[in-house]
Order: sequence, then structure tokens, then C-alpha cells
Amino acid sequence: MRPPVIIAPWLKVDGMALFPFILVRNRQLMTDEVLIRHETIHLRQAAELLVIPFYLFYLINYLIGLVRYRDHHRAYMHIVFEREAYAHENDRQYLKQRRLWAWTKYI
Repeated sequence: MRPPVIIAPWLKVDGMALFPFILVRNRQLMTDEVLIRHETIHLRQAAELLVIPFYLFYLINYLIGLVRYRDHHRAYMHIVFEREAYAHENDRQYLKQRRLWAWTKYI
């Protein structure tokens, strides 16, 4: 089942998972299958961690990367949740076969 998608023109990025919604910057992105799949992976991750711990762990993981790499983009790309989402965003079957806690493979 596809999660609710909300247009949020103030976003500085194309999309964002804000449990239980996916926010997209414009109407055209509502039909971007890869983006929607990427953000849906994040919603699954958030559900596994009971939402608030997901966002806390996400932020902590980013801050550690920022200190380590001193670069926003590198820190973002090394967040364990992003690593799983980017690795599988093009796989149409991934969400059907994804195992619980699959993101731990990227720690």
C-alpha cells in the first residue's frame, strides 16, 4: 500500500519521509517511482524503530558523519538508513521482500 504523499513546496529537497507521510517538493515528484520507493523504505525503517528513535538515530548518525567527514553530502550519504534506501531504490521488488531491520546490514 502506498503511503500518503503531500506536496510541500517549501522543501529544499525533492522528497522527505515524515512518518507516516511522504513529502515532495512538487506535483511531478508524486509520480517518481524511485523517489517514492526511497522514501517508503525510510517509512519502514521508522516503523521498525517506533518512529522517534528512528529520527534520533538518523540525526546522531548524520552528526557523527559530519564530524568524521567534515562534509554535509558525505555525512548524509553515510547515514545507515540512506545507504539502504539508495542501494534499493531502483528495485521494484525490494519492499515486498525486505527483511525486518535490513538497515542494520549497513552499520
